[in-house]
Amino acid sequence: MKKLLYFFIFLSTILVGAQNSDLSRDSIAKYTQQDFAQMKEQLGITIPNRPGPSGNPADPNAANSDENKVVAYNLPDPLTTSKGTQIVTEEAWWKIRKPEIVAQFETEMYGHVPENIPDISWTVVSEKDTTAGPYPVTETLLIGKVDNSNHPDIEVNIELLIGLPKNSEKAVPLVTRFGFITWPFGPPPAEPSSYFMSSYEPLWKQQLISQDWGYAILVPSTIQADNGAGLTSGIIGLVNKGEHRSPEDWGVLRAWAWGAGKAMDYYETNPKIDASKIGIEGTSRYGKAALVTMAFDPRFSLGFIGSSGAGGASLLRRNFGEMVENLASSAEYHWFAGNFIKYASTLTVNDLPVDAHELIALCAPRPVFISVGSPLIEGNWVDGKGMFLAGLHASPVYTLLGKKGMESEEYPVIGQALTSGEVAFRQHAGGHSTGPNWSTWIAWAHKYWKDE
Repeated sequence: MKKLLYFFIFLSTILVGAQNSDLSRDSIAKYTQQDFAQMKEQLGITIPNRPGPSGNPADPNAANSDENKVVAYNLPDPLTTSKGTQIVTEEAWWKIRKPEIVAQFETEMYGHVPENIPDISWTVVSEKDTTAGPYPVTETLLIGKVDNSNHPDIEVNIELLIGLPKNSEKAVPLVTRFGFITWPFGPPPAEPSSYFMSSYEPLWKQQLISQDWGYAILVPSTIQADNGAGLTSGIIGLVNKGEHRSPEDWGVLRAWAWGAGKAMDYYETNPKIDASKIGIEGTSRYGKAALVTMAFDPRFSLGFIGSSGAGGASLLRRNFGEMVENLASSAEYHWFAGNFIKYASTLTVNDLPVDAHELIALCAPRPVFISVGSPLIEGNWVDGKGMFLAGLHASPVYTLLGKKGMESEEYPVIGQALTSGEVAFRQHAGGHSTGPNWSTWIAWAHKYWKDE
């Protein structure tokens, strides 16, 4: 009976969303503006935010896509403390500099995860045997119900789909993707076109199962809605009992990353999953969430960060593509702590004590693969070179910890893989997807997920 109840919770989420989409759109816009305004009031900001550039190259205020127009910038040194002390030992990194960077990101950008988050219980809703290409798979749908006894008006039911090789005789590595679940309501969508991936590339699930690895899909919207209107609901709203956030409270990216951590808690209880070999993957805003997950949860052993752009792996101080003014606008501020709004109004990006290379550095010494598409197809909004440079500037931390960072200081041509180090990079020939990089990522991951 309980499994059936959770199944209908899952189904009702889909149906209600479809029925109310038009009405919700207007309501979301209204309540997002109200939440954005009250946060600015908390911060004492009375001036309008600076407008961000447009992602449409034809607009008069189009984002910069010309390398010759990139203004010189100075990055904070990940191996120098805020007081100017050089970090030259591993012990000093772990005890002094890394905690300082974590505190800066939590206070000024992504927010603090509260200590009073209620417990979550996972329930198997359904299970079926299926295939990924020619490979037999067992897929299990789970609902993670968060205890809402302290505020029953808000419910959080996290959706997680796990696919494991049916005939595996050992615990398997697994990659968790931030994404969407189509099963059990019908067949999977049609094969992606070559716009997203090479025609000869099998689907990502098939590639993983062929290695005797598993996959999981975690649905971010079931953790926290992707808008400002939803900040008084979801896991953030549940913890705050329906009230607005404070300026240092966590944003949506950190909430999604928390959800990935709860999925990891489940993996650690499942004997069919090797919880020491769990990867995290996502594209675009979910790529941002994947990198935040890697940075703050050391249990994830590999990262596959797709086209994450500004707020993810791309350098914020580099005026190319999306800028801080876009991220801190009413359209995207919810991803971050309220404090981040300051950097598009009373402060500038140069006042921010951290940048993307330090987010990557927080992952060290664990390996991170940065993926991006061709600017001819994906465009320049996500700034592939800015992500490459962030990986390059994170590399000294990997070196200090006895690992190899980015293998080259020269930005590679499309299709060239820089995969000899723990900070890897490849720009594929497709669009806004990790699709064409899966086979390269898997070959790289095999160096770290060796059979025992």
